[in-house]
Amino acid sequence: MGCGGSTEKGKREWKPLEDRCCTDIPWLIIFIAFCIGMGCICGFAIATGAASRLISGYDSYGNTCGQKNAPIEGIELSGRDQTSKEYVFFLDPCNIDLLNRKIKSMALCVVKCPSEELKTYDDIRKFAMTNGSELCSYDVPANRYTNHPERATKCPKLPVPPSKSLPVFHRCTPVDVSCYAKFAEALITFVSDNSILHRLIAGVMASKEIIMGLCLLALVLSMILMVVIRFISAILVWIITALVVIGSLGGTGVLWWLYVDHRKNLNETRPKDELQVAQDNVQALLVYAIAATRVYGGCVVFSQAILLLLMFFMRKRVALTIALFHVAGRVFTHLPLLVLQPFWTFLALMLFWVYWLSVLLFLGTAGSPVQSPETGLVEFRMSGPLQYMTWYHAVGLIWISEFLLACQQMTIAGAVVTYYFTRDKSDLPLTPIVSSGLRLMRYHLGTVAKGSFIITLVEIPRLVLSYIHTQLKGRENACARCMLKACICCLWCLEKCLRYLNQNAYAATAINSTSFCTSARDAFIILVENALRVAAINTVGDFVLFLGKVLIVSCTAFAGVLALNYQRDYTVWVLPLLIVCLFAFLVAHCFLSIFEIVVDVLFLCFAVDTKYNDGSPGREFYMDKALMEFVESSKKAAGRGRADGGDGTEMKPMTPGRS
Repeated sequence: MGCGGSTEKGKREWKPLEDRCCTDIPWLIIFIAFCIGMGCICGFAIATGAASRLISGYDSYGNTCGQKNAPIEGIELSGRDQTSKEYVFFLDPCNIDLLNRKIKSMALCVVKCPSEELKTYDDIRKFAMTNGSELCSYDVPANRYTNHPERATKCPKLPVPPSKSLPVFHRCTPVDVSCYAKFAEALITFVSDNSILHRLIAGVMASKEIIMGLCLLALVLSMILMVVIRFISAILVWIITALVVIGSLGGTGVLWWLYVDHRKNLNETRPKDELQVAQDNVQALLVYAIAATRVYGGCVVFSQAILLLLMFFMRKRVALTIALFHVAGRVFTHLPLLVLQPFWTFLALMLFWVYWLSVLLFLGTAGSPVQSPETGLVEFRMSGPLQYMTWYHAVGLIWISEFLLACQQMTIAGAVVTYYFTRDKSDLPLTPIVSSGLRLMRYHLGTVAKGSFIITLVEIPRLVLSYIHTQLKGRENACARCMLKACICCLWCLEKCLRYLNQNAYAATAINSTSFCTSARDAFIILVENALRVAAINTVGDFVLFLGKVLIVSCTAFAGVLALNYQRDYTVWVLPLLIVCLFAFLVAHCFLSIFEIVVDVLFLCFAVDTKYNDGSPGREFYMDKALMEFVESSKKAAGRGRADGGDGTEMKPMTPGRS
């Protein structure tokens, strides 16, 4: 289980795809035991009635709505039969505690939510007499609603807004969400006026068809870019850079032109609502134009500087990156299901996150009833060792999420390894990605569990320090602030390095079916032996893929500006365009990150291939034709270097190792 080193003596010969055995079984057992613990937490929450209290709701006296209840010691109005009262009604639903994220209001079980606004206490009394739904406290008779001395605290705040129950949770929720403006303002810091929030939401609702169309456009552009990379890898850097430069200059110019056009067309005689929308659009266009000028201008200068540096210092190693990009395109041609892998991972993460959030909500209503000394209302709280279940549950969120992401990396690595080390591509499995997934579940779940746990060990303290830094913002001294930021940055860098090493360890496991520590050691040795090549691939490759993401976001945003320009009179652009750009970046990142993983795995396979094979009979290369051409050109360059008196080692493949 430890990482102290491999027990194997001497150098071990790599035998790709020859032997398969289960790896890191103890860690698989640990992970299964941890998941069983997560399931026990869910079972505890359901067994203690937390699930029914969450779904059905409970009143301020500890009675669960829609069922009979047992009396609670010390609570006078507890133990009531609420079978006919299935809905929870809050006397003041807009009194929200932002710190604890809950409604600070008395809650009652009622038969029916008010469907019309009730302006007076007499209206509340008539509603109770007509529908049998009493909206005041249980100890206040309906006929005394108009003259009871405690009606201000035991009856709802006037006027009572119309409400309806939520689809699953039986809570009476006001139809008009304006009372939640305070809560929304706390979440969205840039909103200082309720009318701004309303206009932003109205803009999103009015542009929902355009937003969906632009999101689809981002998806199509990402797929097109994947295809383009396959066929123009040799001149990919220059084409993408040129497109980014042209698109940046053109998009920035269009934004400034639209800003001037909108500003000229401002008409003070318009209706107030239309004038306010037009002014918001002019301001948004100004912000976008300035941001585009600075950001895209910086991108253009940065990209040109990076290209010059790369071509000067790494011009002899860029050829390997281009060859790997070309082979990666062929991998996607033979393994088209790789494109769908982000969808399955996203679906798995969504299902787990929904489960995790549901259990977290269960835990929020689990425990024993306690009467709050401040409000006198009943709350359910856990005490003793049970209160630490939430922390266990939080660790589960990180570890299992990392586990699912690691499964994606291992599945992709297994499929690419199968492609690379299969000499006759016609002998590939029908669906290599599915075969890789099945092989992962059969042999290597323990390796994935161990690798994801290492990432979790680094991520937890980083998140804790980030939370402390956020809570102490403005209170700590300069020295403490710098130390916290330094620790957070160091942990972030360590996490990035470990993620890269883990990814290569998964690829090594897919090649040779070794344990995590052995694979990580072997991959690290390979990467160190090829340090300059790794630097070139990561620098050039990541730079090209970054430009690809910028290109997709720019094209989508440009199309969004043109589409939203037709709704200039009644739509605020700020939020719709931000949503579209964010989605476009996420989609581009998902697709191109898969491409990046494929390139990294291909390089590790290439490094292993050139280390243990030399092309002689019995030791033939596995590599693709494009990589073979690269090796041949490297040998010729090495020969010319020796003929010219140079060392000839710049692009020479590594000397074959001995087993």
